[in-house]
Amino acid sequence: MRIALYEPEIAGNVGAVLRLGACLGAAVDLIEPMGFAWDDRRVRRTAMDYIDHVSVTRHDGFDAFRQTIGMQRLVLFTTKASQSPYEFQFRPDDVLLFGRESAGVPGHVAEACDVRVRIPMRPQVRSMNLATATALALGEALRQTNTLPG
Repeated sequence: MRIALYEPEIAGNVGAVLRLGACLGAAVDLIEPMGFAWDDRRVRRTAMDYIDHVSVTRHDGFDAFRQTIGMQRLVLFTTKASQSPYEFQFRPDDVLLFGRESAGVPGHVAEACDVRVRIPMRPQVRSMNLATATALALGEALRQTNTLPG
């Protein structure tokens, strides 16, 4: 199972996702450009020493990322989908893709994904924090595939 962040904008969110990946055993792909300098101390402050326990791959754009993952199924988490991840069947080699905090992913990226799912939430709100959504999604995917650690 992999987590992919498309052009993330907030260093603290990336740090939290890196820590999540370290704790649950999921590699993290960062699709550039990012909205902050990679050596930003806020990433390490949030990820702490967990950053040493997660596989992180940076990609020079979406096309480079797509080439790297090959035929792995790309599952986009988006507010523009109707299917719930709780009614979707995950596979152990899925790549869970999350868009920019401010705008999600552009149309061509959404079209390139194999599946689109939406975390259910109250209609009065627009979206969840990126790290929170990633934790919910990864937890459910690992639960379904019986690949939770420990």
